[in-house]
Amino acid sequence: MPIQDILDLHTFNPKYIPELLVDYFEACTDQGIYSVRIVHGKGRGLLKKRVQELLKKNSMVETFQDAPPEAGGWGATLVELKST
Repeated sequence: MPIQDILDLHTFNPKYIPELLVDYFEACTDQGIYSVRIVHGKGRGLLKKRVQELLKKNSMVETFQDAPPEAGGWGATLVELKST
């Protein structure tokens, strides 16, 4: 999987997302990427809620917020990672 500033979760099984986020964020920071847009979709908001719960607990995350409308709106979350 190419490491970019966008991670689309639509193709991943939800049970693997906690580990995926950690691994992806590590790969991003290794490549100097500190801003990541996570696309979780709109749906009923369950995946978004789960992702944001994981982000709150992740020590690599500086901040996160809903994406603006032009970047996915409430179907995506913008994440700022801590630089080391």
